[in-house]
Parts: sequence; structure tokens; C-alpha cells
Amino acid sequence: MVDFALTDENRLVRDAARAFVEAEILPHIREWDEKGEVHREVFGRMAELGFLGAPIHTQWGGSGMDYVSFGMLCEELERADTAFRVVQSVHVGLNSLTLMQWGTEEQKQRWLVPQARGEKIGCFGLTEPGAGSDVASMQTTAVRKGDVYVLNGQKNWISYAVEADHQLVFAKTDPGGRHAAISAFIVEKGTPGVRAQNIENKLGVWAGSTGELFFDHAEIPVDNRIGEEGEGFKIAMHSLDQGRFTVAAGAVGVIRACLELSTRYANERETFGKKIGEYQLVQDMIAEMVVGYETSRLLVLQAAHAKNKGARNTRETSLAKLVATENAFKAADLAVQIHGAYGYAAEYGVERHLRNSRAPRIYEGTTQIHRMMLAEHALGYRRMNG
Repeated sequence: MVDFALTDENRLVRDAARAFVEAEILPHIREWDEKGEVHREVFGRMAELGFLGAPIHTQWGGSGMDYVSFGMLCEELERADTAFRVVQSVHVGLNSLTLMQWGTEEQKQRWLVPQARGEKIGCFGLTEPGAGSDVASMQTTAVRKGDVYVLNGQKNWISYAVEADHQLVFAKTDPGGRHAAISAFIVEKGTPGVRAQNIENKLGVWAGSTGELFFDHAEIPVDNRIGEEGEGFKIAMHSLDQGRFTVAAGAVGVIRACLELSTRYANERETFGKKIGEYQLVQDMIAEMVVGYETSRLLVLQAAHAKNKGARNTRETSLAKLVATENAFKAADLAVQIHGAYGYAAEYGVERHLRNSRAPRIYEGTTQIHRMMLAEHALGYRRMNG
């Protein structure tokens, strides 16, 4: 049962995030986006407010937020720009929450605590040039030699690969195996044989970096392995449950941004002697955004409450991610249409939301993968929460 009443903490987080966005991001985001600038100092100010350790327990330096608050934080950040929600996805959702669940106490003190405080930034290395949805086809290997693993391979489409102080990387400890051959490792920046570089000329998220990781006989200490050998696939799926939640919550912010911008414009722009908001076809597009926002928000809340209870939530999170990202792209497209030619220009901001809303339909499970998962669950072929 979903409780729709917000707690005092939920409201406090929402208001703090909204004020931060209005003061620190929105006045600058058009310039940062056009110039393709990553402003890591903004991450520092996010850390001061406890955002970079939002759902991490206080004993490991985090803020101890519940998932409703965490979802609201992601919504507010992506209402400004996707780049700043992505930090929550990769640094918190995919990396920190994985360390909190699977790391030893020594590993938590070494990596999780500084991440939760924002002293260091983490990223997540799963996708490869030939292995996206089919995780088990990864070619990166980690061969044990005494007290180290020798890592060879490549990861791509890694958010903040260049900026990250360390990476949670997945590799095969049995090169000939599939799912049961995958293991997880923390790889620190500056390790000999490890190189990161940015991917240029992306469609969107210009104010955030996306890169590649290269491993050439990099020696990773055995103590850097997260979990046991062969547990990597299970760890990765747990990580994706967390990351997908942040993507879904952030997509709700895109819909809200597009709705706010469109209603403002529709109440200002006049044609044929009346405001365009008075035309039924414009109202129909506004209504589509309202339905998309409310539906997506409710699904995110449902997933958040399951997470708060500690219940397995793969189905709820998958559903929220699928619906919210599709609605976000639709809302951005409608917003451009409502703005007409102005929607095609950077001045009003809706074209940026359209560019940024395209990638979330691909990463952390494509729309088609989520449809397949949900259908197989309904048919009884898959137990998503089993």
C-alpha cells in the first residue's frame, strides 16, 4: 500500500533540492550545455547538502534518506538537467548502494565513506562495445595471479568515467563462462594499465561527461574484489535495480519541467487574437503531459515504498523506469511542438530536454528489454521479484 502523505523529511529534501537547483544550476545550465562543460565544483556543493550520500546509512557517512526523498531529489535535479541526476545514478545508485550492500566493512570505510561524503566520485563499468543488454557476452577478463587479478578489456558509455576517482568494474574471472563467470572489482584511478577518455559528439547530456575505460594488463588487488568470484552478475542486477530507480525518478523531473515551460509559454503566446493555451489541440498536448507526469510519479512512489520496506522491487522499478522514460521523451517532444519554432532554439530550454530524454530510453535497460521482462513475468516465464 502506497502512502501518499509526505513526511517532514520528504518536504525538507524536496525544498532543499529545489532551492539548490534554482540557485546553482538553472542560471548557468544553458551556457554549460552549449559549451559542453562539466562543473565538478557543483558536485562539491551537492555533497555539502548531503546529496551525494542521500540514501547511504549515516554510519558510513551518508544522509540516511528514505527512497521517497531520494526519488524527489533525483526529480528536482533532472528538472534542471539530466547531467546532475546522472551523478545520483552512477555515483550513488550504481556504485555506493552496491558497496553498502556487498562490500566488506574495510571496503566500506575505504571507498563508501568518502563517496557518501562527496570526497570522491565513483562510476560504474558494465557496458562494452559488444555487450550491452546481453551482459554475459562481455569480453573483459580478470585472471587471478597470486594476490592480484590482471584486468584486460574495455568498457564504454560510462558516465563520468574521466572524472571518477574509482570505478566499479565487472569482468569475467572465467573467460569461457557466461553469467556465473562474472565478478566485480573496484578499480582506482591512476592504476597502471587503466585509462579513461571521453566520448565526443553525443546527442545529449552535454553538461555531463560520458566516456570509455581501457584495461591493459592492469593489476587489481584481490582485496578490491566486491563479493565472491562469480557473484558479479547478481551484484550487477542488484545495482541496476538501484540505478533504474534514479533514472525513473529523474524522468519525472523532465516531464514536470516540460509541463511548466509549456504552460507558461501557452499562457503568453498569442495567435489569431488569443492565447494558444485556449486552443483544444494545445490543451490536448498539455493533458498528455499531465497524465504522463502523474502516472510516472505514482509508479516511482510505488517502487520507493517497496525499497523502503526492503522488499525485492525489480518489477516495480522496471515498470517505473519504462513508463517514466517513455513519458519524458513524449513530454519533451510535445513541449517542442507547443513552442513551435522557438522550441527548436536553445533559448527556451525544451530542445535540451528533448535531447537529454532520449538516452534514458536506452541505458540501464532499453525500453524493449523492460517490456520483455514485464511480459515474461506476466506469462510466468520469469520471476522478477523471486
